[in-house]
Amino acid sequence: MKNSQFALLTSLLVASHSWAGELDFSGYIGADGRYFGSASQDIRQIDKQTSIYIEPELYWETDDRNNAFTFKPFYRYDSEDDERTHFDIRELYWLHVGNDWEFRAGINKVFWGVTETSHLVDIVNQTDSVESFDGEEKLGQPMVQFSFIKDWGVLDLFVLPGFRERSFPGVNGRLRGGFAINNDKPLYQSSDEDKHIDFAAKWSQTYDDLDLALSWFKGTSRDPEFIPNQTNTELTPYYVQIEQIGAVLQYIDESWLWKLEAINRTGDLITDYNAAVAGFEYTFIGIADSAQDIGLVVEYQWDERGTKHLVAGQNDIAIAARFVMNDIDSSEILAGITQDLDFSGSRSLFVEASTRIGESTKVALDMFLFTADDTRDISYQLINDDFIQLSAEWYF
Repeated sequence: MKNSQFALLTSLLVASHSWAGELDFSGYIGADGRYFGSASQDIRQIDKQTSIYIEPELYWETDDRNNAFTFKPFYRYDSEDDERTHFDIRELYWLHVGNDWEFRAGINKVFWGVTETSHLVDIVNQTDSVESFDGEEKLGQPMVQFSFIKDWGVLDLFVLPGFRERSFPGVNGRLRGGFAINNDKPLYQSSDEDKHIDFAAKWSQTYDDLDLALSWFKGTSRDPEFIPNQTNTELTPYYVQIEQIGAVLQYIDESWLWKLEAINRTGDLITDYNAAVAGFEYTFIGIADSAQDIGLVVEYQWDERGTKHLVAGQNDIAIAARFVMNDIDSSEILAGITQDLDFSGSRSLFVEASTRIGESTKVALDMFLFTADDTRDISYQLINDDFIQLSAEWYF
């Protein structure tokens, strides 16, 4: 834990002694195992790995409910990949609630976005790539957040002091392709490096069945560029300064759920571009007079940089089915395919299934299969990384 994080935790704990309140402790402990079906592109990479992890949560609230404190650390130990063995503070913040405003200070996670396959507008928190290659998991971000809840909408203002580098699998790790990532010496456009202060804002409002949000970000890009070394076997992350404007739309019409995320990103050292992901989810409720529902998910991803840049989702379509059993164990299955429309030989298949066992145990099965035949496609880096993962989590 960095000194600044420890000092923040200590000050908050000391302050808590002066307020009466209610304390709640919860969380989960988990274990998982991954098996890769093909030999890796780099002989140093492993074919299987196991790990254990824990994420407890300490929540304390004053009797008047005007102040609350949240502490959520995370730790994973991996049997093979030293970079996947890591500790992070996901949340460590103080919340004060006013009549029509809120104030948060500390380390927190916020999520911007609505689509299933890609989260273009979600830029505040850094991606934790060793946890999940698809960008679903995030690192905690130091922040000060002001929220104003008005009739005209909710306005969130952020000051983001300090930058979190993206985590990447190590030399032995998988889902990095044939190039190792230099996690120790990232490069920055800003002379402040990881001390650069970023700013962000988001306005959101609900109009009957329509949810609308507009966002702005200015600071260090969470998506690094990569610079190869002289032997072309290792890549160094390079973080540039950007400005991004985003828009999110979600509309509910009976069994239809329409979604859109769009961004415009500019910067002195990048190609300015627009990108979007849009689609729908239609739910068939009570299939054959049963309790089960089936949701059909269709999304299209577009990036105007096209095939001239190594970017994912430049012209892709994803089709998936979500099976919701509506049973006492909350069993669900999501299965689908993403097809690249520029590179016809590039596609990925995925299955995500989960269910509960008893009142406090959850088991999940995830499988990803990758196909690509054109080296110009970024997906080609994953052609040998088909894997299946089984995990179990105990909640307390």
